[in-house]
Amino acid sequence: MGGGRAAVLGEDERAFLEAQRVAYLATADGAGLPNAGPVCFALADDSVYMTIDRKPKSGRPLKRLRNIAENPNVVLTADHYDDDDWTRLRWVMVRGRAEILESGAEHDAAQVLLRAKYRQYRAMDLAPLPVIAIRIERVTSWSAAGGGGASR
Repeated sequence: MGGGRAAVLGEDERAFLEAQRVAYLATADGAGLPNAGPVCFALADDSVYMTIDRKPKSGRPLKRLRNIAENPNVVLTADHYDDDDWTRLRWVMVRGRAEILESGAEHDAAQVLLRAKYRQYRAMDLAPLPVIAIRIERVTSWSAAGGGGASR
């Protein structure tokens, strides 16, 4: 689904990301001004997918979509924070280029993945809405239990 490239994510990083319910997507516009916010996401191969949904919005295209159109370089970070046990702190950050999928087989397959992961999406009419696909190019991760970070 995500392009058939060699795996970028390690097995442990993939398992961690697949277990997370929310991550934070950072984009920047053409001038480099950043924007970040929480997103629901699903992972397939070496791509991360997010769909635009029907939550109330301002009526104009979302800032993240406008930014991706101007500058496709993005970062997505998922983390685990445990206030009682800092040995469990962990995060995985993926960097890559984002594409906006308006329709097609990959768009539809991404929405199937997202509906499977998030029951709230099952009742929403997502089909006509865009999907953001991040093509993972680089992964950085850190775990307190692992004693450091990894970057590929």
